Amino acid sequence: MLSRWELSLYLLASLGFHFYSFYEVYKVSREHEEELDQEFELEADAFFGGLKKDPTDFEWSFWMEWGKQRLVWLFLGHMVVSQMATLLVRKHRPWILMVYGMWACWSVLGVPGVAMVFLHTVIAFCVAQFRSLLLSWLCSLLLLSTLRLQGVEEVKRRWYKTDNEYDLLHFTLTVRCLCYTSFSLEFCWQQLPAPASYSFPWVLAYVFYYPVFHNGPILTFPDFVKQMQQQELCSLRDSLCVLARGLGRLLCWWGLAELMARLMYMHAIYSSIPLLETVSSWTLGGLALAQVLFFYVKYLVLFGVPALLMRLDGLNPPPLPRCVSTMFSFTGMWRHFDVGLHNFLIRYVYIPLGGSQHGLLWMLFSTAITFAFVSFWHGGYDYLWCWAALNWLGITVENGVQRLVEKPCIRDSLARHLSPQARRRLHAALASCATSMLILFNLVFLGGNQVGKTYWDRIFIQ
Repeated sequence: MLSRWELSLYLLASLGFHFYSFYEVYKVSREHEEELDQEFELEADAFFGGLKKDPTDFEWSFWMEWGKQRLVWLFLGHMVVSQMATLLVRKHRPWILMVYGMWACWSVLGVPGVAMVFLHTVIAFCVAQFRSLLLSWLCSLLLLSTLRLQGVEEVKRRWYKTDNEYDLLHFTLTVRCLCYTSFSLEFCWQQLPAPASYSFPWVLAYVFYYPVFHNGPILTFPDFVKQMQQQELCSLRDSLCVLARGLGRLLCWWGLAELMARLMYMHAIYSSIPLLETVSSWTLGGLALAQVLFFYVKYLVLFGVPALLMRLDGLNPPPLPRCVSTMFSFTGMWRHFDVGLHNFLIRYVYIPLGGSQHGLLWMLFSTAITFAFVSFWHGGYDYLWCWAALNWLGITVENGVQRLVEKPCIRDSLARHLSPQARRRLHAALASCATSMLILFNLVFLGGNQVGKTYWDRIFIQ
């Protein structure tokens, strides 16, 4: 361990950099408030001292609007139905929750929405009966591709009065794709005869489980069935404690996200490239930190709500995202941010392709295919392919450096010439490069190619 005074110095320096750069972003936001208001129509409300809100983060605004309209009440209804089913007919609880999920889907997406989810599930279930991994993957990818066909998109848009309703259907079908893919691949791996839990009713119970229906997080089919069959439920007192603690945390995270959107207009500034190109270096760094931290806090809320409901149902949800300011490697970021998606990718893409079991080149190929699927699943836009390629490059370089320093000659040389404390400082210096690139590459995901190019030009060119 390093000395306490040295660690304290690093902590104070880190906090100082964070807060000073945030202060610079706050000043720029106030200086350009009128300009940004005219361009992006900042939202004024009575909360948070009348501060205007930056509404340009589509995902946060979209889910908050749906939450206030319908989803909060539907989640509350799920909680009540689940607890009542547990007390009265525990044995039939999965089927009661399945029926409730179908009804909730119908109430927000109408008959066409329920029909589309049901149709995709039936097609995937039927194809899985051939017990071919290749056919199951082709089926899932084709169903996912239909979501991007312009003709199909126009038909779906005619089903709804607003774009928000169509977008909710689109997000739902995208997330449900991972669920029926999980079932299909697991079914192909089962020996004949397949267990009773691999029946069509269990598939519907899994696909229409409402807390994770629209946005995740992802729980694999075997984990869902196993935990639902175990019926390990809390007492009423324990459930109330879990609910109280969970709601308290959610309110804190929601309040922090809303406050950030009012104090720092980072999303609006990112949408105004001329302004982004002129701000100071401190502001540029603060915008990057604020953007990735807002994304983290946002998903604490978006994944925290379904995770709380899953705990009340006796299920173990994937861990919530870890703070991005504590991430110092590409591998750690993918492993600890969206744990459910990471588990899906490892179990169904990376390991079946061979992973690291067949040498370096095969590992690089498996990793590249995994990132290609992630990009395609997110939408397959140009900036997503760029983001996926950059993250693949980051993981490749990171693994290369790790393999290099683990070679006996280099490891022995470092141990001979450097103390344990010096080796830790060297590790931190190398990790700081990974951290910087990790933030920069993920800004492409959060802001697009133009934002990433602006950062690259200002940091490395200018």
